[in-house]
Parts: sequence; structure tokens; C-alpha cells
Amino acid sequence: MPYATSQGVRVHYRVHGEGPALVLQHGFTWNLESWSRYGYVEALRPHYRLILVDARGHGASDKPHDAAAYALSLRVADVVAVLDALDIRTAHFWGYSMGGWIGFGLAKYAPERVRGLIVGGAHPYERRFPPSALLDGSDPKAFVEALLGRLGVDFATLSAERQAEFFDNDFLALAAAQGDRPSMEDTLPTMRMPCFLYSGEADGVLPDMQRCVQRIPHATFVSFPSLNHPEAFYRADVVLPPVMTFLQSVALWRHASAAHSGG
Repeated sequence: MPYATSQGVRVHYRVHGEGPALVLQHGFTWNLESWSRYGYVEALRPHYRLILVDARGHGASDKPHDAAAYALSLRVADVVAVLDALDIRTAHFWGYSMGGWIGFGLAKYAPERVRGLIVGGAHPYERRFPPSALLDGSDPKAFVEALLGRLGVDFATLSAERQAEFFDNDFLALAAAQGDRPSMEDTLPTMRMPCFLYSGEADGVLPDMQRCVQRIPHATFVSFPSLNHPEAFYRADVVLPPVMTFLQSVALWRHASAAHSGG
């Protein structure tokens, strides 16, 4: 399996297809296999060089149990390390949920590496949990139920297959990774790359995403009726068409910008 090393942490990644580089970054408790499981890889690989990354603490990447190892700047450094390992200067980035938060982090810490930014189910504002909400991972079922409860999702309503996805994890690592998030609101006006943001209309992050997109210079926002937080990832059939239209528009926009600069 291919790995990049990021400040001593091994970051697992996988590459599919040929074409413009597109990084896919999964959400909390998931891993890079999720993009294949729900149909994204099959649809995108004929058009893009897909770089799927296991976030630290997930999948086949290293799983520190120290909360300090999960600072956003380190998560961004992981993505940059993978791009460097592949000798890729710039790439499109698509992140969902936690992956979307890492996308905002790229806009803050490494904007020069991002051609186009796609963020699903995440916002850049401060997030704080009361200590009572931060479980230590010793009871995986309680951990997962609490996580989904904060997202407004009843664990019991998920299929057995989708329930099982959440338990294929090191829960001590997840507990270390789940801390508060500082605001990145000051980054929004500096985000000059084309951006596409989306969420389900039944996702609690919707109002904050609608608010933040107003402050991003080149941003589009789409919401999907009736979908909650995990459903807006599971439903690739709904999500892919507007995202692929956006990616095509970025290519046209950059071509036109280059032609204008050359003229």
C-alpha cells in the first residue's frame, strides 16, 4: 500500500484513473473505501486522477491517541505530503464532513495547492462540545450513537451494512481526533479559488454553510431536499451531477483566464 510520511505520521492513499488531479477526503469515522462503496470512484475515474486519502486516525493511516496530533494544520500537512509524494503541484480537493473542514484548512494553510475546492456538509465556524459530549472511545456503540445524535441521525434507522461501517475504527484515536474546532471565518474572503459547497436540507450545518458562502469570492452553494448529513454522502447519484458540472466549469474558467493573461 502506498504511504506518504507527514511529520512522522504515515498517511495511506490510493490513486485511480487519469486526468486532472482530484483529492477525495472522507468524513469522520469513514475511510477512503467509502468513495468507492457509494459510487464516486466509478463515476469520476474516467475523467480525473483520483487521489483518495485516509485521514490520520482512520483507515490504514497511522492512528495517534494524542489529541495534539489532530490539529488542523497537521491534517492539511498530510494532504500536502500525499501531493508531494505524487509530485503534484496543484489539485482539485473534495472533502465531505470532516474532509470538508480539512478543505477549509487547505484554503487557510495551503491555498496555492488547490485548483478548485468542493466542500460538503461542513462549515468553517467555531465548534465546541461540552466535556460531557466527548466520550473517551471505551464504548464504541455509545460513541457512534452520540456522534450520530449530534447530527440528528438515529443510529437504529441505518442499515446493518451502514452501521457496521462506523465500527471499523480505532475508537481511542477517534476520541483523540474529535476535539473542538477553532473558527476559520477570517479565511473566507481570501479564498480566491473556485468553490462549490453543498449539504442536505435536513443537515444541521445548512444555515452555517449558507452564511459562509456569502463571504467566499467565487462560491456556489447547492442544497439537496430531504437529505440528512450521512445521506448527502450516500446519495452519489444526487450529488455527482452538480459537482461534475462545477469541475468542468473550473477547467473552462482556468482556460479562459490563461488565454486572457496571454493576450
